Amino acid sequence: MNVAQGFAPAEQREEGAALLALGRWLAQQGYQFITPTPLTHQRNLDRHPGPAADLRDAFGWNRPFAAELLPAPLLEALQEAGVVVAETPGFWRSELRCSSLGNERLLHSGYPTDAADAVFFGPDTYRFARAIGQHLLQRPAAPARAVDIGCGSGAGALVIAKACPHAEVWGTDINPHALALTRVNAELAGAGNLRGQASDVLRDLPGAFDLIVANPPYMQDPKGRAYRDGGSGLGSGLSLRILSEALPRLAPGGTLLLYTGVAIVGGEDPFLTGARDVLEGFEGQWRYAEIDPDVFGEDLVLPGYASAERIAVVVLEATRA
Repeated sequence: MNVAQGFAPAEQREEGAALLALGRWLAQQGYQFITPTPLTHQRNLDRHPGPAADLRDAFGWNRPFAAELLPAPLLEALQEAGVVVAETPGFWRSELRCSSLGNERLLHSGYPTDAADAVFFGPDTYRFARAIGQHLLQRPAAPARAVDIGCGSGAGALVIAKACPHAEVWGTDINPHALALTRVNAELAGAGNLRGQASDVLRDLPGAFDLIVANPPYMQDPKGRAYRDGGSGLGSGLSLRILSEALPRLAPGGTLLLYTGVAIVGGEDPFLTGARDVLEGFEGQWRYAEIDPDVFGEDLVLPGYASAERIAVVVLEATRA
């Protein structure tokens, strides 16, 4: 079943139609917005408090906006679908943001992303998309079947689907809200070859894949938010689990591209140590690179990070023989 099709409750269909209308209208207006880290986002809000002056303020910076900013029929549809909510008398706030990714615009959760089912989009998304794009350029042939584990907004899956229009591309997630937004974002991007599946990693999706990509949560999150909490091992638990469960699902010549983060302790990389154990005996080649040495430095003051000196972003690429 195409992720942009299928049956859904009436309220989901109503929301989906409103979001499609919003996304298409923003595209007509030439809307562009690059989403920063949450800390940078908050600093910009603090620097310029007050209501939205334009569409970037309303759907990028997530400021309250006056009704006059949107066409009346569009605003009414968004209100009825619960996409925008009353902020103060005469002003509304969007429950979602819209971010640029190349020529596409993707909808994701509003700021701040505190909800348990929040769908995150930020600098990691851009780095992940760039890593996928570079991999696709280096492949000898386009993948016939690909999957993005924990697809979130669908960004990674969309990069593959747009670059490889003849491929069967899947996005999996345990978050229904993420799959709903992936459905909308796929339709906005015209990615008819992207399909969605509720799945815990790959357990509910059968078969082998020529390309498996993943950008899992890799932090220790005191709030336990699914999009951010990577579990045990200073947040590396889920990444190691994905590595372990994805490698056996690679088709001959298939590649796993795992983008994740690791808390460096005493100059050592505990995720790499664990990954070597998983990869022992792997029939193929793999390589590992640290692509950003210092991210989310503000989180080093949180409980659990007392032993970490920095948090780095890494990419592990494993290709089966």
